[in-house]
Amino acid sequence: MTTLSRRALGIGLAAGLSAPALAQGPRPLTIVVAYPAGGDTDALARIYAEKLSPRLGRPVVVENRSGASGAVGSIHVARAAPDGDTLLMAPSTFAIVPHVLRRGANYDPVADFTPIHMPGTTPLLLVASRQSGLRTIADVVAAAKAGRITGYGSPGTGSPMTFMGEMFNRTAGIQVQEIAYRGVAPIVNDLLAGTIAIGNVTPGAVAPHLLAGTIVPVAVTERARSAVLPEVPTFVEAGLEVEVQAWWGLYGPRGLPDAFVAQVNAQMEEVVRMAEVQERHRAFGIVTTGGAPAALAARTRADWDRFGRLARELNIQAD
Repeated sequence: MTTLSRRALGIGLAAGLSAPALAQGPRPLTIVVAYPAGGDTDALARIYAEKLSPRLGRPVVVENRSGASGAVGSIHVARAAPDGDTLLMAPSTFAIVPHVLRRGANYDPVADFTPIHMPGTTPLLLVASRQSGLRTIADVVAAAKAGRITGYGSPGTGSPMTFMGEMFNRTAGIQVQEIAYRGVAPIVNDLLAGTIAIGNVTPGAVAPHLLAGTIVPVAVTERARSAVLPEVPTFVEAGLEVEVQAWWGLYGPRGLPDAFVAQVNAQMEEVVRMAEVQERHRAFGIVTTGGAPAALAARTRADWDRFGRLARELNIQAD
């Protein structure tokens, strides 16, 4: 082989090797959402992914892995390599489900994950379909006692909405059964159609329908009136001890490097303070919190402990 041909072959091999390497670029970061597309957790994850991508210098994509009240997606992330390629955007249901599901939720939200950032919190909201004619807590209690309401929609057994419903049952002396959906989006569809009379949701899931008057807000689950829904009364005002708050957290598998956690936390702090994201938070009824990973770790532990006790007290279990 001549010197010229060897040189030509070497150039060809170098070109052949470098082109795919250049085409690959940075590895994508996948944010898993353990619920179907269309809900508020999915929408939030997509907002954050869009803003994080240029800050991290890599593609950030959202992947929906729904099932078992969020356990399917959560377990997938718990088993992922702690290499910074797979994260979980989870609602507070994440810290509750293992207490409730008898099988299929074999993860520990405290021990199996690395907390990164908590974007915000929101009250829960009892809503009614427009067709039901229900407007107040007293209306709902009367309808339940008369047998005109037999079920409430929730986005999955083990969610904070399950506990909200069972607290309502206990303190109001009614017995309305949970109708567990796979996420909030199908609850909204059935409320709009009048298929169900009431549902327990987050404000963000029904915000446009509240504005349009096609779904009716009945009560919120915070002790004082919510800053995002000041016109809606609380359960406590009606003498009912129903106090639950939902939140969202960004997690990775256990063992994520501290430097990576600090980097993503810092970028998320900037993202949630952006005017555009603040506007979206307000539209979803979210109060921005943010903070260090330790704040999310403490909230996860607190809800893990509290709802474990409540699950036993209220006998909330599901297969």
